[in-house]
Amino acid sequence: MKAIVVTSQAAGTVGMKLVERPEPQAAINDVVVRVHASGFVGTELAWPSTWTDRLNRERTPSVPGHELAGVVIALGYGTTGLSVGQRVFGLADWYRDGTLAEYVAVEARNLSPLPGDVDFTVGASLPISGLTAWQGLFDHGRLRAGQSVLAHGAAGAVGSMVTQLAREAGAYVIGTGRAADRQKALDFGAQEFVDLENDALEDVGDVDLVFDLIGGDIGKQSARLVRAGGTLVSIVGPVEIQPANFLAIDFVVEPDRAQLGEIVQRVRDGRLRPNIGIVSPLHDAVAVFNQARRVNGKKVIRVCP
Repeated sequence: MKAIVVTSQAAGTVGMKLVERPEPQAAINDVVVRVHASGFVGTELAWPSTWTDRLNRERTPSVPGHELAGVVIALGYGTTGLSVGQRVFGLADWYRDGTLAEYVAVEARNLSPLPGDVDFTVGASLPISGLTAWQGLFDHGRLRAGQSVLAHGAAGAVGSMVTQLAREAGAYVIGTGRAADRQKALDFGAQEFVDLENDALEDVGDVDLVFDLIGGDIGKQSARLVRAGGTLVSIVGPVEIQPANFLAIDFVVEPDRAQLGEIVQRVRDGRLRPNIGIVSPLHDAVAVFNQARRVNGKKVIRVCP
């Protein structure tokens, strides 16, 4: 099968190659999926799991990419809940070969059925962005109607999901980003927008929930805006400012079949709009990942034409 592999952490995306690899086999509770589309997050080349296994042993060359949409072609021993020929989407394990390949072996529990009226490209754009937003807002942030949310990167793949889901839940959403992102963030539902290059973040005032995708100085400034009893949710590492009167949570997104079902249903009925920045075939993936142009939205690779 054709697959993208990485062999050098120092080389980053420049070290990606399109190669021939053996097709994966289904282990216990696995399925093998013919990948039709794969999502890619550039930061995953900095994740230890891309380069080592759970025992910290080197596992390169490895196949990156963890989001997928495709069709089940084989079941491992003991696998239940899915069937051969079924359309699915979801997350591949962080420590196993990923989805920038024609086939991938995935634990069945990490996948959810993909309705026939949802395109594979859309399905592949949802797992990391949608689950990160869902889990940050509802599992960790305990968001309730009437609360205020500061959503960083509101025009990006995750931030736009945060904005839409928070608005649907009855929250007031303040989005942030660059000046050029203003209209896109507002189009996704932000009720206010803060230009992080030119506006004063502290002028936002107190909020109930900060969803931090940036960290650093912006993360520190954001922590000062969380009102007593509020929550700061981060996906970029532990919060540097120790909260005295609010909750700070750093988390890593997890697969969840039920939540994926909730997310895709919202896409089907128009409550949630995917944010796809670029779609490219597998043979052009390396060039796409190395282009200088900034892409605001999910990068999706169409693996099967």
